[in-house]
Parts: sequence; structure tokens; C-alpha cells
Amino acid sequence: MSSVLSRICGHGVVPVVTLDDAAHAPTLGRALLTGGLPVAEVTFRTHAAEAAVAALSQEPELLVGAGTIITADQVDRAAAAGARFIVSPGLSRSVVARAAAHDLPVIPGAVTATEVQAALELGLTALKFFPAASSGGPAVISALAAPFPQVRFMPTGGVSPQNLSDYLTIPCVMAAGGSWMVPQHLVAAQDEAALSEQARRSAALVAQIRG
Repeated sequence: MSSVLSRICGHGVVPVVTLDDAAHAPTLGRALLTGGLPVAEVTFRTHAAEAAVAALSQEPELLVGAGTIITADQVDRAAAAGARFIVSPGLSRSVVARAAAHDLPVIPGAVTATEVQAALELGLTALKFFPAASSGGPAVISALAAPFPQVRFMPTGGVSPQNLSDYLTIPCVMAAGGSWMVPQHLVAAQDEAALSEQARRSAALVAQIRG
């Protein structure tokens, strides 16, 4: 496992951030750092995504990745902006190849045995399980772990503080992605104190679950 993936595993949760204004990024970055959760996956769903990744990447202690990456061109743009890892909702050979060309860890989506096998053929063992809740959640992840013991999953989609333990107690789950600790209204309001508290609570919950 790469050092980046090891850090993600260590944090246990990855805040999934959608930023409509890159000017909000520095406040968010400070909040995550002071809250003890120095990692963020910035979704490439808005025009501000690249600039937000670049702004967050100015903080060397913050591990910044780019999510919702579905094309090789987006990988190029994310890499140029300073992203340290790539997350994709599905399994795309072109995205995986371009990430490898940039020497960036990539976590593509896979929710079936066929998709997991396809990922293994590409040399990947860290996969996003998305959308987690509607794809069977913990039960399906546990079932996939039996034939694929070398795979580690990052469930995202429907994960919350209420069910986080159901995921993180599965040995093959390296971390879970979620947006509950970075709600858009707090990001837009640049409420650093509230965001920091959300991050602190999430980090504490992970520590409690993992014992």
C-alpha cells in the first residue's frame, strides 16, 4: 500500500467536499487541520474544483485528492492542481492509466465481483465501494472480502456517523468517504469553528470505533 493510501487508512474517514467557490477552500483546509482530520477529496463536479484543489494543496500537511474523476483529462487537471490521489465513481482503464502516468494512487469504484476482478487485473487493490448504501452496504462488502482477501474498500454514499461503525469494523474497509463533516452550508458560510468541530467529532468517532 502506498504512503498516501496508508494515510487515508489511518484517518479512517475521508471528507468528500464539493466547493462552488475556491475562495472557501483555505478556511475549510484550516478547519480540517485544527479538527485533526487533515484529508479531503474534492469532487470535480463544479467549475471551482481545480482552483479549490490548488488552494487546499498549499497546506503541506493536508492530504488533498480529487474525486468524481471520470476522464483522463480530468486526471491531468487534478494532477496539475496538486492532487495527491484520484478517486473515481467507476472503473475506467483510461483514468487508471493516466493516474499511473502521473504516479498518483487511484481508487476507482467497484461494487461487483466482475468489477473487482477487472480492477485486480489492472494491478489495483484499493477500491471505492460506491454507492455504498444502495449497493448492499456492509453485507456486500463482507461477501466480496471472501474471494478477494487482498482488496481494501472505501465505501462512500450513504455513510453517516450512525452507520460508520458498521463499515469500519469490517477488516477489509480501509476508510469511509462522507460529506457529513463538511456540510455545504457551513463551507459556504466559512464557519471555521463549526467545521473544525465536525472534523474533530468525526476523528474522535473513528478512534472510538477502532478502539
